[in-house]
Amino acid sequence: MIKKFLVWLPVTLTLMSVPAASAQPKKVYRVGIVTRGFLLPEQTEAFRQGMRDLGYVEGRDLVIDSRFAEGKLDRLPDLVAELLRLKADVIVSNSIEAIEIVRDTSKSTPIVMSSISDPLGSGLVASLAHPGGNITGMSLYSTELAGKRLELIKETLPRVRNVALLVLRNHQPTRLLIPEMESAARAMKITVQPVEIATPEEYENAISSIVRSRAGAMFVQNNNVFSPYRAITDLANKHRLATMGTAMGFVTGGGLMGYGPNATPMWRRSATFVDKILKGTKPADIPVEQPMQFEFGVNLKTAKQIGVTIPPNVLVRADKVVREAGGNRQ
Repeated sequence: MIKKFLVWLPVTLTLMSVPAASAQPKKVYRVGIVTRGFLLPEQTEAFRQGMRDLGYVEGRDLVIDSRFAEGKLDRLPDLVAELLRLKADVIVSNSIEAIEIVRDTSKSTPIVMSSISDPLGSGLVASLAHPGGNITGMSLYSTELAGKRLELIKETLPRVRNVALLVLRNHQPTRLLIPEMESAARAMKITVQPVEIATPEEYENAISSIVRSRAGAMFVQNNNVFSPYRAITDLANKHRLATMGTAMGFVTGGGLMGYGPNATPMWRRSATFVDKILKGTKPADIPVEQPMQFEFGVNLKTAKQIGVTIPPNVLVRADKVVREAGGNRQ
């Protein structure tokens, strides 16, 4: 019996030591979020929920640091530098300018695009299937929808001849968007009038010039500098100017119509890219994804305010309709 006890004693001690080894603290990952403009609260919450769904707990194994330039482009380099000093494991952004700064500053920091218009045309990735470099994520598929958006404007306002494009100055997607809009407009025998601005402080002058030009409608480019949208839509509605945006957030923010993918689920989906990278997959090997579903929204309260009647054949195609103040929808 003594021999048996002596033989098993080392094994027992070894087994007892296993819990102590497994109790080592988990690595705490740091994810940085940076954008040129603002983020809607539901977008940041969607990303956090996506990380929670994948098993991450903030304060235990995850820290999320957010930096917003609030439309001031010159702030972006300092905000990116802060996240790099904090040694972010991954940086997530919906701003081409921010992504370019991260890429040019750190070749090794992985970058996830939460929703970027035409990352291939903008030169952020080599291809959608094989991004290359340190960037992957979600393409917003926004520029290619130019024709559909103009078509909806034309169907709603059959007499429209001139559509203003409120777009961001010195912005790569703008250089891609304008030719797409011009090409689609020619087929519909209408003209488009680009109006470029750089900051929210230019909204009032820009919309005043659009009204003076007698534009029949205004398309607002997808860009986080223009969000939140209320400042733009209030001015446009005051001048009874019909507006088209790129998503339901524009419609609930007071715009007349919006068509495009919903960016909020894309922020949630971005968490899966972050998870793959944290688990060791290189961004270059993670294909860029594109949204497959698009929403068309109409704001009937705004239509009444600006004196526009939405034709039945347009209204019946709406996925969501805002009928009252506060964004009540169906």
